This record gives sequence, structure tokens and C-alpha cells, in this order.
Amino acid sequence: MQSPSLRTRPIRWVLAVFMLAMSALAGAADKHYTVTAPDGVTLAVQESGNPHGPAIVFIHGLLGSRLNWEQQVGSPQLRGYRLITYDLRGHGLSGKPAGLEPYRQGRRWAEDLAAVIAATHAKKPVLVGWSLGGAVISNYLAAFGDAAIGGAVYVDGVIELAAGQITPHPEVYRDVISPDLKTHLDAERAFLALCFRRQPDTATFERLLANAAMASWDMQTAVQSMSVAAAEGLGRARVPVLLLYGAQDALVRPGAAIARAMAINPRVRSLVYADSGHAPFLEEAGRFNGDLAGFMRSLTR
Repeated sequence: MQSPSLRTRPIRWVLAVFMLAMSALAGAADKHYTVTAPDGVTLAVQESGNPHGPAIVFIHGLLGSRLNWEQQVGSPQLRGYRLITYDLRGHGLSGKPAGLEPYRQGRRWAEDLAAVIAATHAKKPVLVGWSLGGAVISNYLAAFGDAAIGGAVYVDGVIELAAGQITPHPEVYRDVISPDLKTHLDAERAFLALCFRRQPDTATFERLLANAAMASWDMQTAVQSMSVAAAEGLGRARVPVLLLYGAQDALVRPGAAIARAMAINPRVRSLVYADSGHAPFLEEAGRFNGDLAGFMRSLTR
């Protein structure tokens, strides 16, 4: 008769191989590297999730970084997708060139996104842009069209830097570019607080505040007049586009932004979270992740 140890050895061997394979997969799915934009700016790129799944490229907002998307890259609802994040120029671990010129032209931000898509070899990725990230998507569509992407999601996205679409906070936008350090940092804190109807926990808020303090001062000055080619970009998109906004947004006027987007592209559809502010992907992360997964599934029907 075969001993118990001999009978269980094949099972243990299979389990060991399985665990080794899962470990290798996890290692392959969490990558950090850099991509160089056409004008030489180095962009910090990160990947997680399933490296063989449909790709999602997340584009954060002003004063953010990839850390904004932690509730997405760690979500069980999204782990089946290839999750690509990157730090915009002037933010996070990406390059911060001196002067205003590297940030004023929307096309430069569009070329950054195109460089990330090309370097990752992502096939028909879905672009998810929060706030300023929405403007980046529009500029990308204006410069490169939609042939290389599968769809787009504007999350409280900036459609245009127009007075009717942006809630005025002149003191914040004035002070955030102040040369006085205390005034500058206090304005960044005020801006970050405006991003949420329901404030995040203290540790998360402090991390995001430190994240904001890393952003280039030149970028914060120049981006307030950055060109946004909404009509040429979003207006000509033929791929599915979802507008997802928090009704309590204190920075972007949801009704005006959605109305303008639908006026230039009647094919887009919208979804509004009644209880969220400017950051529904953090304020109602579970709901947001489910809706994003649903949007991804709808593209394959």
C-alpha cells in the first residue's frame, strides 16, 4: 500500500507549481517604468492587474498622480483588466521641466498620452480621465483621433476652461501660484478639500496633500490657461464615451459640462452620482468600479 506521504506528494507538487505561477503572474502585473515624451519629458508609468486583460489607462487630475487611482488598481472588480496609470508632466514622479511653455499647449499633454499608449502596446485601451484628465483626453482625440482607443470615460472632466463650466474659486487659483510658500501650500490644501463632498480619511487626505505639494509651480501657473480642443476632440469621437460626474461637484459644474459635451457630441451618455463631489471614484469607489467594469463589458457586446 502507498504511504500517505506518497499519496499527497503529487497534490503538494501541483499546489507548489500553482503558487509559483501565481507569484510570477503577480510580479508581471506590477511594473514601474518610464516613457519619454516627444519633447523629452520623462513620464512615470505603472501597471497592475491582469497583463493580458483589456487595457484601461487612467489619467489623473490637477495636483494628483497615480495615487489618486489606488481604489481602482486595488479593486477586485477591476483586477481582470490591465490597469495602466501614469503621472502627468509636472506631477508625481514624472519630469517637471522649468518654465511655462512645456505646460501651456494642450497638444504636449496629448503627446504624452500617445507616448504612453504606444510604449505600453495597449490594444484599444479605454481612457479614464479625471478633471484635468478629461481635457487631456479631448486634446488627445483632437491630435490623434480615436482609432487607437476603445472608448473614454470623463470623470468630472474639464470639457472646456470656460467660466460657465468651472465653478469660480479665484482666491484658490490665485494663491496656488503665490511665491509665498505658506500661501501656496494653504491654497493647495483648500483646492484638495474642494475635490470632495465627503472628505477621505485623514491618512488618505494627508497623502494626497503631500502629493499635491510635489507638483511643479510653473505647471500650476501655466495650466490655468492650457488650450483644450473639446470640439475638435470630444466632438469628433466615434468610440463610446461616458460622462460620469458627482452632482455635488464644487469645482466643475456638472450640468453645464454635460450639456456642453452633449452639444458637441450627441452620442455621449452620462451618469450622475447624486451624493458625490468632484471625486466619485474615491467617494463612492465600489459603485464607480462597478460602473467602469460595466462600461468595459459593454464594449464587447
